[in-house]
Amino acid sequence: MLYIIYVLILIVFALIAYAIMQLKLLGIKIKDFWRFIEANQILERLYEYSKRYERLSQPEQILYLKEAEAIFDAFDKMPYELWEEEYDKYITILEKYKEIKMERWSSN
Repeated sequence: MLYIIYVLILIVFALIAYAIMQLKLLGIKIKDFWRFIEANQILERLYEYSKRYERLSQPEQILYLKEAEAIFDAFDKMPYELWEEEYDKYITILEKYKEIKMERWSSN
């Protein structure tokens, strides 16, 4: 029984090491990949938010811009092939980002 547990733990560590090795071979830093995973979660939230609300208050605009910039930074560090399925959502958020930036620029 104890032998099986050791083998399973060894397999888990081997899989983790293999995944890290594959990321390094692609030239991706582990920290950047983790930010990309977090950015995917934010992407989903911002996408729903951008579809639901047409006008945003000043604090909402600032928060939206900050989170969108974090998404853009994380996605720019990853190869396109990793996030091509999310491209439409990315573009929707980018368009809303540009709209808010222009609105804020014209009001100043």
